[in-house]
Amino acid sequence: MAERSLMLVLHDVAPETWPDYRPFVEAVDALGQIPISWLVVPDFHRRNRLEDHADFRRLLDGRLARGDELILHGCYHADEAPSPRTPRDWFMRRVFTHEGEFYPLSREESARRLRRGIALFERNQWPLHGFVSPAWLLGPGAREALAATGLTYTSDPGHFYLLPDYQAIDAPGLVWSARSAWRRGMSRLLSERMLQRYQRSPVLRLGLHPVDMRHEFSRQYWLDLLTRLLADGREPVTKIDWLDRHVLASSAAA
Repeated sequence: MAERSLMLVLHDVAPETWPDYRPFVEAVDALGQIPISWLVVPDFHRRNRLEDHADFRRLLDGRLARGDELILHGCYHADEAPSPRTPRDWFMRRVFTHEGEFYPLSREESARRLRRGIALFERNQWPLHGFVSPAWLLGPGAREALAATGLTYTSDPGHFYLLPDYQAIDAPGLVWSARSAWRRGMSRLLSERMLQRYQRSPVLRLGLHPVDMRHEFSRQYWLDLLTRLLADGREPVTKIDWLDRHVLASSAAA
């Protein structure tokens, strides 16, 4: 069977969400050397400045030493722009999510926030290759600003996009809506259907959120699924390692 990879991705990583994730990460570490991709928010909802939490920064240093990847995930992870004016924007910013930070921003404001996040990584000597926008939403201004950063990639639930041209690479992902019991039940059914559909996909991403960790049903599902996929022969990798191996190396050779 052709090589198949697996990515374990933790969203919304911040000091206040670490207590949610900690038992799960400890359980994953107990399974062996499984690299994790951490989507790090510089100042989660303007109340979690990473620069104020030296212990948490040291924890992330340790994760890098284990072979994990740190990815820039917005700046504040909150949509603070003026109220939406069109039905589409109202749906995207008030129904789909309230956290689509980079959806309504201008190019200039997007660039400013991206520079702040990149500078944070530089000060901490954290390698940075990717940016994932909160709720995977990028408005036109944010797309232009991101393309000019020199970063390697961004992603949404179904694809990687190589920067600066946004070349799409298929990379299906599973993600839950876990805020209520019926949503968790539906998410499990949808995940199992997607697993069947993408059984032979070269890569499969598991996108976890802090709210998933607050419910035994969803937390145990992710741990059990990870174990199943490893037993099925999928190789755990970070995002940039997979891109380096399967996409960027071949592009450089061409």
